[in-house]
Parts: sequence; C-alpha cells; structure tokens
Amino acid sequence: METGLSNRVALVTGASGAIGRAAALHLATEGASVAVSWHTNRDGAMDVVKAITKAGGEACAVHLDHGDLATVQGVIEQITERLGPISVLIANAVQWPSFDADEIDGLARSLAVNTLGPAALIDAALPAMRAAGWGRIVAVSTDIVEQPMAGPLAYATAKGALETAARVLAVREARHGILTNIVRPGFTLTDKALNAPFLGPKAVTAESEKTPTGRICTPEDIATAITYLASAANGHINGQILSLAGGRELVR
Repeated sequence: METGLSNRVALVTGASGAIGRAAALHLATEGASVAVSWHTNRDGAMDVVKAITKAGGEACAVHLDHGDLATVQGVIEQITERLGPISVLIANAVQWPSFDADEIDGLARSLAVNTLGPAALIDAALPAMRAAGWGRIVAVSTDIVEQPMAGPLAYATAKGALETAARVLAVREARHGILTNIVRPGFTLTDKALNAPFLGPKAVTAESEKTPTGRICTPEDIATAITYLASAANGHINGQILSLAGGRELVR
C-alpha cells in the first residue's frame, strides 16, 4: 500500500506519551518528517526524535502548551522553518481528568486544553494545507464520549466538543483537499498507563473478556489506524469516527 507520506511533514502532539510516540514512529517509518510536541516530558519527546533519526528519518521536538493559545502560531512557524510546511496534524495531546478538582474549574481547564488548544493549532496549520491543496487531520478522542462512565465529566465533555469541531472541519475543508477524521481508543495498555489504577490485572482480564477481540487496545493499534487516515492511501474517508475498542461498544 502506497501511503504517500514521503516528503510530508507531520506534527504529532503529545508525542512523549505512548500513543503519540507510536503514531510518530509509524509516520516516520512511512517516510514522513515528524515534529513531536511535548508539554512537561521533554525527555520522552527527545527519545522519540532520537529513535526516528537513528532509523534514518527526520524529526524535531517542540514545546507546546495547549493552554497558552498565544504561543501556538509560533510553534507552527518553528516547525515550518525546521522541517517545512505541515500537511499532517495528529491532535493527540491531552490533559487527563482530575477527580479531585472542582467540577466547573476542571471543565474550564479541560475545554481550554483538550478543545480550544487543538482547535487553535489546527487553525494555524490550515493555511499551509490549503495552499498545498492537501492535508490530513486526525483527532484522538475517547470512547467515553459515546459510552459515558461516572467521574470524568470535564474530559468527556471536552473530547465531545473536539469531535464536533473535527466533523465541522471535515465538511468545510474537504474542498481544499484536507480530510479530517477522529479515532476513539478504548482502554489502552501502556508501560506507564495513566489509567493503571482502574486497570489492575483483574480489571484487564475482565475488560478483555468483554471485548470481542479478546484483548485491550494497544498504542500500536491506534498508531496503525492514525497512519492510514493520515496518508494518501486514505482518499475518501472524511468526517468519520473510528472506534478502536475492539468492538467493545457493541456489547455494552
């Protein structure tokens, strides 16, 4: 399958984490030059850059704070100067919910980081995509938007808003050759899973048994889907929400 990612520049936000790292490495393997962003984990982002360059690819790391919208344009300009115009944007960075925070304060912060930040970043990247007549945007959401669970009101609300924004972009920007899609991971196993307190060995077994595929999602599962949607191999999938929960949503 020809992905057409050679000589493309991709930005993967939150690439110091497991899902972002896997996506960045997959895109680089297909020939894309990859900018990886980090907010608090610079070492993690630099490890991704080193892995890509060691394999013969081109990559750079940039600091990005989704909560500081005034800096977004500068980040896009920095990447463009170092690698070239961005034609692939993977909106993966996230602020995880705090169960101890005041609900309204937590909602305001989550919307700022998980919705407004990615929207501002996409808006800053769109002119170059339009000028090129080609672009791919993939927003990473969560299956709790469709299958709510008690607790993370702010997180689910912000991701739901991001999905709506992405689908509006899909309608508006397709005439410019820009396709926008959403992936919805379910519980995802990583080495340092932030959902580990909810996914002890018994919980992992229980969730796996409830999932038609018999296992829980991995970062590689998500990265493979992202790479296809972000590539030229995808010529007509637009505005879609792709569940990556192994069919779990079908049996709840």
